[in-house]
Amino acid sequence: MANEKPFPDSRLVREFEFTVKEFDRACRLIRNHAGISLGESKFDLVYGRLSRRLRATGLRTFAEYLDVLERGDRREWEAFTNALTTNHTAFFREPHHFELLAEQLRSLKGRRPIVLWCSAASTGEEAYSMAITAVEVFGSWAPEVTVIGSDIDTEVLDVARKGIYPVDRISRLDRQRQERYFNAASTTPGAPVQVREELRRLVTFRQINLLQQPWPIRGPLDAIFCRNVMIYFDRETQLTILRRFAPLLHKAGLLYAGHSERFSHAEDYFQLRGKTVYALAPARRQGIPP
Repeated sequence: MANEKPFPDSRLVREFEFTVKEFDRACRLIRNHAGISLGESKFDLVYGRLSRRLRATGLRTFAEYLDVLERGDRREWEAFTNALTTNHTAFFREPHHFELLAEQLRSLKGRRPIVLWCSAASTGEEAYSMAITAVEVFGSWAPEVTVIGSDIDTEVLDVARKGIYPVDRISRLDRQRQERYFNAASTTPGAPVQVREELRRLVTFRQINLLQQPWPIRGPLDAIFCRNVMIYFDRETQLTILRRFAPLLHKAGLLYAGHSERFSHAEDYFQLRGKTVYALAPARRQGIPP
């Protein structure tokens, strides 16, 4: 933490007392567990999200709540992690990535089963966008493509598995994709939509904490989507994860990053291939240590 501490605004009336020491303690716990680095500007966010957990557990102080975590309550650790995880996603977000993925899939047609990993799947839109791309490239509801979607947050994974979304979530998709890949969840006007069963079969969702090992993932993978998650990790944690990604990728595989993420500190493992897309460094493709 920086020397200047984030003190609560004295003008605010808070339901629970939340001290700087407790904020630091909560930040340390989530960083050690999930690699998420929260700056001082997140003081109010942490208070707001963890206050819900105090209400849910019936505890009256943050000190008591953090004690529960440090005693190793597995159920509350899951709720704590879910509370402090940021989930923002959309269908075909950063569309240039899906154009490149389509090119990649076309080049692999008929060669072997293809495996794609969406490593920060959130509520599933990104993983389903990958599956839609595969269906369109192969012209089949049963392409030789498997999509693995993972996230640390169990609540968003439940949403992803069901594939049910508010209708406005697909409003930016063209009419053809809306009608082909989604069904109305009910006959009520404006009702949520659900991803078609044929598409849901192409995606397997798993809970994976990128900081823990081993990952239940086997290579070789043809693509890893890890977009807009590395921004929450410090450089050392980023490098640790990137080192572990490298041996999972096929020698011609690609790593897709978020629009604001740069991995120049991992040039021994990955080299920039295009706009926020990375290929294995030459020595890694040859299996020779740099």
